[in-house]
Amino acid sequence: MEKDTLILAIESSCDETAAAVVKNGREVLSNVISSQIDLHTLFGGVVPEIASRKHIEKINQVIEQAMSDAKVDWDDLSAIGVTYGPGLVGALLVGVAEAKAIAYARKLPLIGVHHIEGHVSANFIEHKDLEPPFLCLIVSGGHTHLVIMKDYGEFEILGRTRDDAAGEAFDKVARAIGLGYPGGPKIDKLSKEGNPHAITFPKAKVDGSPYDFSFSGIKSAVLNYINQNKMQNKEINDADLAASFQQAVVEVLSDHAVKAAKEYGYNKVVLAGGVASNSALRAQFKKDCEKNGLEFYYPSPILCTDNAAMIGAAAYYEYKKGVRSGWDLNAIPNLKLGER
Repeated sequence: MEKDTLILAIESSCDETAAAVVKNGREVLSNVISSQIDLHTLFGGVVPEIASRKHIEKINQVIEQAMSDAKVDWDDLSAIGVTYGPGLVGALLVGVAEAKAIAYARKLPLIGVHHIEGHVSANFIEHKDLEPPFLCLIVSGGHTHLVIMKDYGEFEILGRTRDDAAGEAFDKVARAIGLGYPGGPKIDKLSKEGNPHAITFPKAKVDGSPYDFSFSGIKSAVLNYINQNKMQNKEINDADLAASFQQAVVEVLSDHAVKAAKEYGYNKVVLAGGVASNSALRAQFKKDCEKNGLEFYYPSPILCTDNAAMIGAAAYYEYKKGVRSGWDLNAIPNLKLGER
């Protein structure tokens, strides 16, 4: 019988210090996340220097906790997986340095993982039967990508945002309404009290690129709406505003994904990334997929946020393919999807 592959995975790309032990790419033995949200909320967003310092404070504790929760010893591990990009360079360096140190000391293979591929791989943990190829929409604070996952670690990008990522637009609109940080969950919550059809906001199309996205226009439209109403001393219903903005964004995201799935002949549509936990986005996707006879997959909210379990899942398939990183592995803050 083949020995189980146990991977210790480390994730520190933004403001979560995370470690996990993943068995055979799909079974999570432990998943520890130390979040810094409360700290950064004071500043209205992530402060890179503070994030890096906090990672240094927390990383050893988080790894020890993950090993303890998984009830595994260092000798049981097959490899170390770590996010090396994209993300905040200082934050990434903490995880990369830690992973290299452990791999070197324990004589274990080191596997650098692309953060966005990790988000997609969260679905392999959630859905044990899901296999590529499939169409995937990745929506997070810094990324909005529509891709085909042809095989493990192999992606074809169909579309991406030309300006703001969807999560970025949520954060900026939340700030304009006065909801604070993090914007996505707060807009989602407030939207439940509002009418999503109260205000019509523009849904941008990118000429000549049917699967690209643009969210700066809708963000500007929201700001203009707020300013015009303030100048005319008209009262603004924040819940209606949030719900209408959110509806315009989720309709574009779902519409692009479903259209691409039909054009390229994929019957499986997968959602990934931090914004994948948005309830309106899930509901819209579900409805559109059912209407078009498509299978819809998405991860639990805990696997949508930045976590190390998803990095362990992605690292497993790299490990199986024989991919190994050298001691020169470095943080690449602007690493593009599909780059190695």
